[in-house]
Amino acid sequence: MKLRHLICFCLLLCVGLFACKSKGEQADEAVAHIDLPQIQEQGKLVVLTINSSTSYFNYRGEPMGFQYELAQQFAKSLGLELEVKTAKDEAELVRMLLDGEGDLIAYNLAVTNHRKDSLIYCGEENITHQVIVQRKGRGALKDVTELVGKEVYVNRGKYRTRLQNLDEELGGGIHIHEIDADSVSAEDLITWVAEGKINYTVATNEVARINRTYYPNLDISLEISFDQRSSWAVRKTSPLLAKAADSWHRENINSAAFRASAQRYFELEKHTVHSDFLSLKDGKISHFDDLFRKYAKEIGWDWRLLASLAYTESNFDPTVVSWAGAKGLMQLMPATARALGVPAGKEQDPEESVKAATKYISNLKQIFSKVADADEQVKFVLAAYNAGVGHVTDAMALAEKYGHDKYRWEHHVAHYMLLKSHEEYYQDPVCKNGYFRGMETYKFVNEVVDRAKAYQEKVRK
Repeated sequence: MKLRHLICFCLLLCVGLFACKSKGEQADEAVAHIDLPQIQEQGKLVVLTINSSTSYFNYRGEPMGFQYELAQQFAKSLGLELEVKTAKDEAELVRMLLDGEGDLIAYNLAVTNHRKDSLIYCGEENITHQVIVQRKGRGALKDVTELVGKEVYVNRGKYRTRLQNLDEELGGGIHIHEIDADSVSAEDLITWVAEGKINYTVATNEVARINRTYYPNLDISLEISFDQRSSWAVRKTSPLLAKAADSWHRENINSAAFRASAQRYFELEKHTVHSDFLSLKDGKISHFDDLFRKYAKEIGWDWRLLASLAYTESNFDPTVVSWAGAKGLMQLMPATARALGVPAGKEQDPEESVKAATKYISNLKQIFSKVADADEQVKFVLAAYNAGVGHVTDAMALAEKYGHDKYRWEHHVAHYMLLKSHEEYYQDPVCKNGYFRGMETYKFVNEVVDRAKAYQEKVRK
């Protein structure tokens, strides 16, 4: 009897194992047979990428990023909808692709021999390398040997490793300062260089190029590493998709859309150039004061605060278009303007812009209605106007998680907004909107509030 039970148990176990194996094999087989024809049948291209300043991020409620825009153009050329999924790092990107969670990696994935057994690299081949980030001027370093005796600030990881190797190659003498990446990101260090707080840091040429659009005083010409090849990738079993990506890149690298995307992220300056801080004539701030007075009443704001917001956004120029596509006096993003009822082609009409902006501000006041203090609420609203609601609610969630007051801005939510460009924080489970350059929003809030106070001192209510 015992022997019979044992035999039955073994047979059941074998059947179970066979069934599990069959399901696993079926899943692998299903993934193996997904190539361009199957994707076209589904009508959707699922791309995998990483939240970063160079690839994919959310700005004012709209998806942006150089790799995102290229993937969007590629999907459109195939007549497909685009779906984006994000991974925390390159290893997870590859795993998600091989597991069938996406069709294509739209990210500058490092080309390595060990990955070629399972991946086909495709699309544009990018060449990246590390550079010294320094300020322009007669004293800017021209040769790596000039780093001897200099103090260079870097995060732990690939930048420090390369700098240490270079130091050994030069016989020592580079003073390397390792900064805790939890509190200071590579982009923070670049900001410190631009502001003169430190003289040198290290970044990839791609990250350095993007940051130079925020700080034109940066010199990023001194290379300190060998070139690293990178590109998009698909599964080895998707050769037709790889071929389509290669063909699309060859045919479109010189297209107007491709050039416009490259220019948007790597060339256009990101800051509005402002004229004198305060030039008031006859008690007027701008030609649009009557509009600010009219619509500020509808949201319970001082009209001079609304004027300060407009100045910070557009320098009172209703014709301006930002690097991200925001238009008009109040710099509303196209999708936001449409949702607020701005007629097509009227985005640069001053009254339409101010009217829509105050509608948006009214919506934001509702969203942040639990911020009881009126002055504090203004800061939350301004932050969301600049960054988008999602990044502010992420910062609030982080503040709450780490024991700060999620309804206070300075030293609380603002602190975590600044940390939204740090991988540890924007990949925290409480964050739903990924990477963001929070320093710009922090500065924006301060500029609008400070300028409003100056207006209030000089111009009657």
